[in-house]
Amino acid sequence: MKPFLEERRQRLYDKMAQENIALLMFEDAEGRRDPAIRWLTGHPADALLFLSVERKSLLIPWDSNMAVFYAEADTVIPYSQFERQPVKALREAAAFMKTPFGSRLEIPPITSYTTFLKYVEELNDFDVLCRNDGLHGATKELRLIKDDEEIGIYRKAAKITNEIIDLLEKMVCSGKLKTETDAALFIEAECRKRGCEGTGFETLAAGPERSFGIHAFPAYTGAEFATQGLSILDFGLKYKGYTTDVTMTFARSPLNKSQEKLLNLTEKAYKLAFSMVRAGASTMEIAGAVDSFFGKSKKAMPHSLGHGIGLETHEAPFLRDRPDNDRLLSAGMVFTLEPGLYDPVHGGCRLENDILITTEGVEALTNSRIVRL
Repeated sequence: MKPFLEERRQRLYDKMAQENIALLMFEDAEGRRDPAIRWLTGHPADALLFLSVERKSLLIPWDSNMAVFYAEADTVIPYSQFERQPVKALREAAAFMKTPFGSRLEIPPITSYTTFLKYVEELNDFDVLCRNDGLHGATKELRLIKDDEEIGIYRKAAKITNEIIDLLEKMVCSGKLKTETDAALFIEAECRKRGCEGTGFETLAAGPERSFGIHAFPAYTGAEFATQGLSILDFGLKYKGYTTDVTMTFARSPLNKSQEKLLNLTEKAYKLAFSMVRAGASTMEIAGAVDSFFGKSKKAMPHSLGHGIGLETHEAPFLRDRPDNDRLLSAGMVFTLEPGLYDPVHGGCRLENDILITTEGVEALTNSRIVRL
């Protein structure tokens, strides 16, 4: 058993004991994705996971052959033995793990109400819980602080991302990437050559005619890229399950005064935000400072300043100026800083990098930038 997987599960077992939860169920399936199963066992996707307060784990994978290569759990039983029915699997998992009748069982909060009723009916000799603020939320909080294994993965993922950032600048400058599709497919091919699982999300490539959107729609087309004006390229690479998330802006001269202003304000906002990042800093205050900076020039950023990344593209912490955001930054957090401005006439620009807080300070993992052509 990999020590880091065992350590993660032990922390969750402790929380189960504190809340008197005898059996905890995770589900990763189409329409109900939960990367916690990968975080706890190494299994990449499509499975059920049951954790017993007696500190035992049972993985029920859809693809048992895949589980042989990737998964680490105390017991692995193919999903086919339960007719691929999660309600039946929970019933039999409780019996297999000798969970006493009357115990509290917790199922995923994403479970629909009608399905919840089926669980309650089938397991009427247990207390079935489905909570928004339960142990699934606690698991997300545990995932918020990356451990040494995860930080090592992120440093490798960032190294690959930086290599591709440099290649993109070189290829665009030499005229070898002419369209949005060229840029997007180049990223896909190069990241897989370097051992990535693919892109962390669909690459957003927007030439000057489409860069006004926060997230271009469609994500990329056959339109020209990096021609005169402002072009945005937003992408991430998935390495061992963890995604990076960066945005480059390509600015080709001649630019008008409005475009130059967008670029200069975005670069200054990024520097301001980075200067405020430290352990203990308020995510709301950092975001508020950037919003105020843009406001002095009568500009407004229509999205948050940044967000956490990990096994999901968007995780806590969220850097936004909202009253419900009271999160303080801590060592072990990995998140983006991505100030951006967008104009329906002059186009948009965004500068985004991935940031790690360590016990020693702040580390910019990626080296994305605004490229002037």
